[in-house]
Amino acid sequence: MPQKRISIQKALKILKLYVLGGLNKTRISKTLNISRGTVNKYVDYYEKSYVVNTNLLLYSDKDLIHRLYPKLTSSKTQFKSERLLELFPVFYEKLKAGEANLKQLWAEYIEEESSGYKYSQFVYKYHEWRQINNIKNIKLNKWKIDKIEPDDLQILYEWRLSTDRGKWEKAVALLGLHNEENITDISKKIERSIRTIKKWIVAFLDKGLASIDLRRTRKVTDEVKEKMKKKSEQIIKLLHEPPMLHNINRTSWNLETLSKAYKEEYGESISKSTLSEYIRAKGYSFKKAKIVLTSHDPDYRKKLNNIKKILSELKENEKFFSIDEYGPVAIKVRGGRTYTPIYQLNTVPQFQISKGSIICTAALELSKNQITHFYSNKKNTTEMIKLLMILLKNYNAEERIFFSWDAASWHASKALDKKVAEINTPEYHQTNNTPFVELAPLPSSAQFLNVIESVFSGMAKAIIHNSNYQSVDECKIAIDRYFDERNKAFIENPKRAGKSIWMQEIVEPVFKDSNTCKDPNYR
Repeated sequence: MPQKRISIQKALKILKLYVLGGLNKTRISKTLNISRGTVNKYVDYYEKSYVVNTNLLLYSDKDLIHRLYPKLTSSKTQFKSERLLELFPVFYEKLKAGEANLKQLWAEYIEEESSGYKYSQFVYKYHEWRQINNIKNIKLNKWKIDKIEPDDLQILYEWRLSTDRGKWEKAVALLGLHNEENITDISKKIERSIRTIKKWIVAFLDKGLASIDLRRTRKVTDEVKEKMKKKSEQIIKLLHEPPMLHNINRTSWNLETLSKAYKEEYGESISKSTLSEYIRAKGYSFKKAKIVLTSHDPDYRKKLNNIKKILSELKENEKFFSIDEYGPVAIKVRGGRTYTPIYQLNTVPQFQISKGSIICTAALELSKNQITHFYSNKKNTTEMIKLLMILLKNYNAEERIFFSWDAASWHASKALDKKVAEINTPEYHQTNNTPFVELAPLPSSAQFLNVIESVFSGMAKAIIHNSNYQSVDECKIAIDRYFDERNKAFIENPKRAGKSIWMQEIVEPVFKDSNTCKDPNYR
């Protein structure tokens, strides 16, 4: 021990500058303004101690002083520390034999040494002693399964080979504990919490293998369902809008930009994985979402708000029509989903001779949910004017009717605008006693907002998929019957509408900016 006493702080600085800072003795002497001889003596004392081969960061400053310069610490502290060093090997053997845990050993120690270390210090010094002496930690295995019945063992072996992850996890856990594996190691292997594995053990030991649920179920309250529905609608509403409206310099959405826009729009964070789940739950992969769900119309909000304003202020003597064409659809054998025996394979011929084709032009009146339809040979302005005249005749008691359709070229032709302007003249109105006509076009590439697309989707699923009509007329009869039954059901009891075959329509027949009315697969 050096004869000249220096402060504990300087002694520590010498040690840390030499070991951790990499300074030589001369530099340390100049830095701390002490003689080189003093520095040399303290460094020499360190190099002769057993601490030289350990990491200094493992020790507290107080511990270092005690281990290197015991005369700078009190004899009482030295005795406490030395006493522990004598006890630790004995304690380790007890731990190894499973006779006690560390807390029980500390209680035994403190009973003899009333002024001994607190539990946290005791544990710290134990692990420090273990590291210095390169002694491995003992993993206690309190959680184990001594006996598994042969029948249960057979089931667990089958589960372990199963492709069902839930079965595999439980089999690995229970068989591992039966083979005296440590629960911590099993937890890391199957990537499940120790708490969950303990629940499995308790359930298995109390009630047997049948008591372990393979699938976790969580009760979803009505309030949570409503929140999920609202969030889904908000996401789809956002998808419909072009990213440019949200100051995002992209032509299409991705999960990252959608997440950012959702937070700015609704003040609530949503992860990319959650967004993906909601989008897929709507029946779209993200690739389809970019093609089908997003309009690139720069006037998207203006046109959308105009339609919403019309509907919110719609009077009793006014009617709003959603208009589109279904087809052309070839009359031939068509595939689709249907209940069939497991052993039976339904097939559709690749090459077929068409029996003809149909185009169904239709209008859905939103307030009463009534369909007006006829069959066309072509999609053009002439057919649109024909539909307009039919609606003027059928709804001549109304004061005003609104036409809403997508941005197809024949929907926005000069000839149609000219006809509408003629109908709206006072002379025509007085002579023919017809309502005024107002056009409310949808944004371009926004077929997903056209409510009648949902009706076409339900109709296609009900009477077009899996069909094998022998003629065009037979197909028309089926379509006529479908729309007649639908109209009758809505007239008799609007609240119950959707409980019959038209429940296959993918959205309810109301205009909402969160709707996805067009299913890209329905035709």
